[in-house]
Amino acid sequence: MKGICILGATGSIGVSTLDVVARHPDQYKVVALTANGNIDALFEQCLAHRPEYAVVANPDNAQAFKDKISGSPVAGMKVLSGAEALTQVATLDNVDAVMAAIVGAAGLLPTLAAAKAGKTVLLANKEALVMSGQIFMQAVAENGATLLPIDSEHNAIFQCMPAGYTTGHTAKQARRILLTASGGPFRQTPIADLDTVTPEQAVAHPKWDMGRKISVDSATMMNKGLELIEACLLFNMDPDAIQVVIHPQSIIHSMVDYVDGSVLAQMGNPDMRTPIAYAMAWPERFDSGVAPLNIFEVKHMDFEQPDLQRFPCLRLAYEAIKAGGIMPTVLNAANEIAVEAFLNEQVRFTDIARIIERSMAQFKADCADTLEHVLAADRQARDVANAVIAELKH
Repeated sequence: MKGICILGATGSIGVSTLDVVARHPDQYKVVALTANGNIDALFEQCLAHRPEYAVVANPDNAQAFKDKISGSPVAGMKVLSGAEALTQVATLDNVDAVMAAIVGAAGLLPTLAAAKAGKTVLLANKEALVMSGQIFMQAVAENGATLLPIDSEHNAIFQCMPAGYTTGHTAKQARRILLTASGGPFRQTPIADLDTVTPEQAVAHPKWDMGRKISVDSATMMNKGLELIEACLLFNMDPDAIQVVIHPQSIIHSMVDYVDGSVLAQMGNPDMRTPIAYAMAWPERFDSGVAPLNIFEVKHMDFEQPDLQRFPCLRLAYEAIKAGGIMPTVLNAANEIAVEAFLNEQVRFTDIARIIERSMAQFKADCADTLEHVLAADRQARDVANAVIAELKH
């Protein structure tokens, strides 16, 4: 029986993880669940899974949650609040695995703490790795942690790697990674029409059920840009050896091209429970609840090269990882600020890339050798991005 802590339990990844956990009560016990503000969903999850701890990261909502559980079957559960509590539950002695599913930079510190505590880190929060880069990978290596990717693409790549492969190492026989992308909702929209895209249109992903921020990232293909950076770190490969391939059916989740000409692909229905279950059962496999792929219903699969004029955020991600240092941190921070401004209808959809590019132009690729340096760059990049937004609004 393994103890699991789910950081970001009420989001789509957290919900899918609990679905998988419920299918294997003999193998996993929920030790801690965390949420930011959705206390109603967290309460229902606590009733169903009876964790020892619940964390409400937003202190303003913590007291409301305590009032909500008073007199309920989970009234004796320990309730913590604040960002520090996320790190506390991620490093508990009886936690074996940590599902890192908090979106954005907020997930960095507890995820890094889990790695330093030698946990099995199930990484769904790509921003944590994008921001901290080698600092994170070094923490995994030095503390005996196990890092397993949850993003469907990185999980697919991991499944296609040679037997015995561990993240952070180069598979010498692998010459290229083919990182697939759906292309999002605007793959065929006339570029001239992208100026008038609304938040509601941007979050309507054709294949995946994701949160609003990640859905916008998919629409701009920044999501794939962050995954590109993540893939360079997870699989220790040069960005020029990673090719993004638009595959709108989302049946092949990614591929690895080997020196002998073999290309291995991982396929399946687009359901996040597949990579979650693979990582939770690794190195074995168990049932995820996902329906078997009916290959006859697929009929055909299409592949396209991404148009960097349509998707400038992908170009910026390549530039950031090639520059190195703090530039991926700057890219990520500016993107978070830009996406938030777009969702709040303060800037246009096409302004997202402009904000990121103008923000990156104000930084040099200084070495990101300490966590303090990374966090400082993150703060500065957010300030710069907000200043750019203020200029665009006038």
